[in-house]
Amino acid sequence: MESKLTVSFIEFLNAIPLGWGFLYGTDKDKFKVLFDVPSECARHLARSEADVGLIPVIEYQRIPGLQVIPDISISSRRKVRSVLFASRKPIDRIETVALDCSSRTSVVLLKILMAEFYGQKSILYAERRPEPSSMLNECDAALLIGHNAIKASLNGLWVYDLAEEWHRFTGLPFVFAFWAVREGVDMSAWKDIFVRSRDEGLKSLLEISKMYASELSLSPEEIHSYLYHNLHYSMNENNLAGLNHFYELAYKIGVIEKPHPLQFLQD
Repeated sequence: MESKLTVSFIEFLNAIPLGWGFLYGTDKDKFKVLFDVPSECARHLARSEADVGLIPVIEYQRIPGLQVIPDISISSRRKVRSVLFASRKPIDRIETVALDCSSRTSVVLLKILMAEFYGQKSILYAERRPEPSSMLNECDAALLIGHNAIKASLNGLWVYDLAEEWHRFTGLPFVFAFWAVREGVDMSAWKDIFVRSRDEGLKSLLEISKMYASELSLSPEEIHSYLYHNLHYSMNENNLAGLNHFYELAYKIGVIEKPHPLQFLQD
């Protein structure tokens, strides 16, 4: 019997449909699963502590030798609701921004929007613990990710949905994460499990919504709406175009070296 793959998985609501099949469904217990925030997924993959990781897409450009499992992503066609930029001031008056760095892709997306589309190139960014109230007490604005963004009370603030802003300026969807495989891992017996897991998850959105409602203090209807309307779990041509444009702009503002194209696993 083949030994289990070690899979680093994002313990965020938006990722649950991708892991549903191997967490609770047909392929339960097929993998050794590490539950991480996105930045830790990348770290485990870079250190060969995981074989497969659901990584922030920016990390593909920083970790050599990775391959991407095709046809799967965590994306948003327009509004995402779980990656927000909240400010006490209008954008043209912002000087300091508190960052939740659990998702490095969202950090780069914010920096691209500020530098390329808002013309704000002299912002001081500071990493902070992901606590919205303290972040906004210490800085003019804050990047809020995941549960903190969905649940935060942001009355009286300027609030921008970063995927929606990306679409407004580029006309493209935004890709936040995908499955990446470290160099040297034979995926021939495993790749189909990830596709099957995603497909089972998309058929189980009502069950997922009920399961996570009490944990997140949200209604099942609100969670279902988020998973069904705000997220997209494929890697189609539009998503790929948005991703490639993101890499180009990340290079332009100097956060990555010249981007190398995605290498997808072959059948």
